[in-house]
Amino acid sequence: MFDSTLNEPFLAPTERATHKWRPVTEESPLVRALLIAVALGGLAFLVLAPLAVVFAEAFAKGALEAVKSLAKPEALSAIKLTLLVAAIAVPVNAIFGIAAAWVITKFDFRGKAFLITLIDLPFSVSPVVAGLALVLLFGSNSLLGGWLVASGFPIIFALPGIVLASVFVTFPFVARELIPVMIEQGRSEEEAALTLGASGWRVFLTVTLPNIKWALLYGVLLCNARAMGEFGAVAVVSGKIRGQTATMPITIEMLYNEYLSVAAFSMAGVLAALALLTLLLKTVLEWRHADQLAATRRH
Repeated sequence: MFDSTLNEPFLAPTERATHKWRPVTEESPLVRALLIAVALGGLAFLVLAPLAVVFAEAFAKGALEAVKSLAKPEALSAIKLTLLVAAIAVPVNAIFGIAAAWVITKFDFRGKAFLITLIDLPFSVSPVVAGLALVLLFGSNSLLGGWLVASGFPIIFALPGIVLASVFVTFPFVARELIPVMIEQGRSEEEAALTLGASGWRVFLTVTLPNIKWALLYGVLLCNARAMGEFGAVAVVSGKIRGQTATMPITIEMLYNEYLSVAAFSMAGVLAALALLTLLLKTVLEWRHADQLAATRRH
């Protein structure tokens, strides 16, 4: 028999006293050990092993050779350009992401679903296609691009084109982190602050921003990592001009194609180190502010 009120099979009192129920989420030690081994094995094979190979190849001829390859003007130019592009694209995406999340979560209007779809568009469009679209729009053969080139402000094969491509491919990261958090929090706190006479900026700085700061941080970190590692769209709009428009991923590809393995893997090691530094920063912030983060998630 089945007791619907208890949602469990009916047992006699003596049987119920001796019967041990096992939670559905509790597995045997063997199963747990197997699942942990599979997870760790996959992590080691897909993440740790490639990183180890990169650093091993970078130092294959000694640390001195790796440092010499990174000290060359072309390598330094690629590192500076990558950091500059990230320094521009990340704040721009943070501003647009906050604005987009605010509009979507705080206002009701027609076309909201279409706006969300547009935000997700870079996830589905190939970066190469995005780069080609920018070339067609701002290239010297287009009306707008020709006028900009004649005015001395070229977009394609220059820094502005690389920044635009990076902004496009990284645009969803901040907005997509903020929208679920802001939907869960609702509008009651902002409305209460407004009824007490607070201005719009004061409401944002004292109410909204403290509530979304962790989601904003995650979005910024993801955006920064993707901006530094973007290849497809940047390769199309940059022209791969060595020492001028070649970012770190592009320089790595050119060096590897020229069989300069130490230089290529040394640059790849720097790029991987920057990604690991971003991850370390995220971990340290989570560790130091664990209580605040848990309270925000409970909220």
